[in-house]
Amino acid sequence: MRKGYIKEDIFGFFSGMSVHEASSAPCRPLTAVAWTSNSSTCPKDFTVIAVTQDGATANFVRGFGVKAGYYLCYSTSPAGGSVVADVQLISDKDIIPPGYSYISEFLEPKTSIFKKKRVCVHLVPLGSVETAVLDIRVTAKSKVVLQQYTCLGDIHGYVLWCKKGPICSPAPQAKPRSVSLDIHKLSLDEPPPLPLRHSNGPPVPPVSKLSRRRSNLEEKDLVEKVHDSSNVYSVSAMDGVPFTLHPKFEAQSRGSVFADSLKDIRIKSVQEIENEYNYTFLVEESATNRT
Repeated sequence: MRKGYIKEDIFGFFSGMSVHEASSAPCRPLTAVAWTSNSSTCPKDFTVIAVTQDGATANFVRGFGVKAGYYLCYSTSPAGGSVVADVQLISDKDIIPPGYSYISEFLEPKTSIFKKKRVCVHLVPLGSVETAVLDIRVTAKSKVVLQQYTCLGDIHGYVLWCKKGPICSPAPQAKPRSVSLDIHKLSLDEPPPLPLRHSNGPPVPPVSKLSRRRSNLEEKDLVEKVHDSSNVYSVSAMDGVPFTLHPKFEAQSRGSVFADSLKDIRIKSVQEIENEYNYTFLVEESATNRT
């Protein structure tokens, strides 16, 4: 036997297998069923049924010299958030049941499907039902009976089968945790204090009559003095103390200054000042003479 025939037999065997025979999750429901021309037009998350259960090619367009066709494909990816609750095969004269829709088509531009009978599915949100379609298969001979499967009917020389069953909930996945965070929670030592900064220092108590302009200037000077490392005596005990006037003078500063309050001010000349504060030191001179 040549290698080409061995490869073709192995491909036919695994293509005829269902997703539940080849995987370890026998209760994973189908999320979509569609038509496709070949593997190149089929989406990545879909699986093509290329071979029937009895070993024949599952191309629904058969004939001598036919190069193009279409195959059934299915998906079990939960990305869409829906599952296939039921599959039906209806004729072109039947009315599509409520809640059902025709399956999608991923075909080449020159390819068309068989319209006298159509495959429709009932999609429901994931988690709203306990049973759904777990598998779908194709046979080429009507005499072949698949155990535990429901016959949907024949279409274009093939027979469709589906299997329903309970849906298994997916295994819970462990959430990634930070090891350093867990070790920090288990530690009995207190966390180290934050370094002292000007931004997280003790808050200044609010003063209702504080001059905002003077306070801003003093705060600016304080920051410059703190960050100036050239002089160790640059920080004094008065740094950070807010400046405010006594309420007595604060009330006077708010009132208007009258002209009569300045009439008692007399400006003295230099000669008057020297005459007023002239001192001859006669007492000190006489005391010196006596001694």
